Amino acid sequence: MNFSFSERLQQLPPYLFAELDRLKEEAMAKGIDVIDLGVGDPDIPTPAHIVEKLKNAAENPTNHRYPSYAGMLSFRQAVAEWYERRFGVRLDAQKEVLSLIGSKEGIAHLPLAFINPGDIALVPTPAYPVYHIGTLFAGGTSYFMPLLEENNFLPDLDKIPPDIARQAKVMFLNYPNNPTAAVAGADFFERVISFAKKYEIIVCHDAAYTEMYFDDYKPISFLSVPEAKEVGIEFHSLSKTYNMTGWRIGFAVGNESVIRGLGKIKSNIDSGVFQAVQEAGITALKSDEVVVERNRKVFQERRDLMVEGLRRIGLEVDPPKATFYLWIKVPQGYSSAEFSQLLLKEAGLVVTPGNGFGEPGEGYFRMALTVPKERLSEALARLKDLKF
Repeated sequence: MNFSFSERLQQLPPYLFAELDRLKEEAMAKGIDVIDLGVGDPDIPTPAHIVEKLKNAAENPTNHRYPSYAGMLSFRQAVAEWYERRFGVRLDAQKEVLSLIGSKEGIAHLPLAFINPGDIALVPTPAYPVYHIGTLFAGGTSYFMPLLEENNFLPDLDKIPPDIARQAKVMFLNYPNNPTAAVAGADFFERVISFAKKYEIIVCHDAAYTEMYFDDYKPISFLSVPEAKEVGIEFHSLSKTYNMTGWRIGFAVGNESVIRGLGKIKSNIDSGVFQAVQEAGITALKSDEVVVERNRKVFQERRDLMVEGLRRIGLEVDPPKATFYLWIKVPQGYSSAEFSQLLLKEAGLVVTPGNGFGEPGEGYFRMALTVPKERLSEALARLKDLKF
């Protein structure tokens, strides 16, 4: 029998990265040697000392039972200590820190705590699809804030109509940004805080890429700006920082009432993060900074190789200050989808069409620097031979 999907599922576009996987599998089935630059999944293994901690913790019978819904207090304390050490932000580990099964899960569940059917969420575009999807699942409506090159890929708050702002309950932000690799400073966050206080909006800042930075740039936390904790929370993850994407562990920090609301949703939906993974997370958060610096060096070398090579080929791209993404302009005469399909069919390269992240992404495509330099060099060689 075939059963009808709910209206909320019928509203959803195909999930971008699932569609990329499908196209990649089709190409591989045809015998194409595919170089996957589509999904931001680091290829560098999780550091050995973190893996070893998981092995030991998994053997402890105490960890075989249900974990705390909010997360082990020792894990939340490690998060609070890391935040103060890295950003100078003080957090109450018991009230202002919540463990997540990866930051994606927390972002998707947040709207269920604060958005009623018909309420508005302010959602950037182009953007990680989960901000919009989580809003839809809660019965809310997304008001899209375009991220445009002329505004340094920051939303123009002055262009949000006052009647929309008055109806908005949540604003999603993400800096360093996926997919554009744009960054934001304290001056922008100060404007956001003022806007949020005026309209009583919860700011949800996705900070997954703050540790993937280059040269002399070092991202700040939204919460490091005065009064930020009054209006919002920040989502973070161990996925990108410590190459732990498959481990599914992250955290939300910030405003106590927002954390409490998200925690109530989670306690009714999931049963928390496996404690052995949390113990490994503690080890990661207490790790020597050398671990993360090594990652940054690898990705900076890849960034430099690709930016130089792409420019030599004639593609327009700026070197990102942070993230491991390149946001590249599509050559004239192609749409984002057309050029991405050309790269897959003619060069065996999987990239993400910019319009897959939202309409303002048209005219761009994203490359993730998550394969070794040798494969990146091969990708450049294929691009050089391609006629476009």
